[in-house]
Amino acid sequence: MPTYVYQCRACSEQTELVQKMTDPPLTVCPACGGEVRKLLFAPGIVFKGPGFHVNDYRKPEPGRNGGSNGSEKSGTESESSARKTEPAAV
Repeated sequence: MPTYVYQCRACSEQTELVQKMTDPPLTVCPACGGEVRKLLFAPGIVFKGPGFHVNDYRKPEPGRNGGSNGSEKSGTESESSARKTEPAAV
C-alpha cells in the first residue's frame, strides 16, 4: 500500500498515512483539526540484484535491440570487396 503525506494548512504539521488507493483521503489534521492537503513525492525505487547496473546502463551490443547483425554488411565493406581487382596479365 502506498504512503501518503498530508500537510495541515493551519499548523503546517505533516502526517504520513499508509492507505489503500481506494481509501478516502484525509481531510482533517489530527494535531489541530485544520484542513490538510496531500503532498506529492517521487516514488521510492529500489534496484535489487547484482546485475541491474550492468544490464541497464551499458551500451547496446551490435546485433541486439535493432542493431545490425553479422549477416548484413555495411556499404563500405561491400564496396571495398567489390573493388578488388586482379593484376593485369602481361
